[in-house]
Amino acid sequence: MAKRKIVQDGDEILRKKCKPVTEFNEKLHVLLDDMLETMRAANGVGLAGSQVGILRRVAVVSVEPETVYDLVNPEILETEGEQEDVEGCLSFPGIWGIVKRPYRVKVRAQNRNGEWYEVEGEGLLARAFCHEIDHLDGHVFTEKVTRFVKEEELK
Repeated sequence: MAKRKIVQDGDEILRKKCKPVTEFNEKLHVLLDDMLETMRAANGVGLAGSQVGILRRVAVVSVEPETVYDLVNPEILETEGEQEDVEGCLSFPGIWGIVKRPYRVKVRAQNRNGEWYEVEGEGLLARAFCHEIDHLDGHVFTEKVTRFVKEEELK
């Protein structure tokens, strides 16, 4: 595994739609492992392919250290409820804002071996799924911010 460079705001790749993954091979496994290592080293809970310069529909999400979701070609099937909370992004260091997201989401994705699965998440997990899938569609959280939050307010 190796840490990769996280693409920062201002890079056009963050606004581009990612292409579906069609090959499930060792190269994909290495990418997912590298993304997890990169995300954890940066103290994040999710990371999308575009954030490491790869325009493929891949993301990793881990809000609990013991549970990691490899999301390949993910799509949101269902949403329910609403939550509004502070959100940040590894590609936007030092920027936080209030974002409205569904409280619960159901996601369909493939794992690193190409097998389809469904997962439901609530709260922070639902927020992370939505945030990363937005990245894969070329959208960033600052587009959804209703109010930016200063660092002093986070405490």
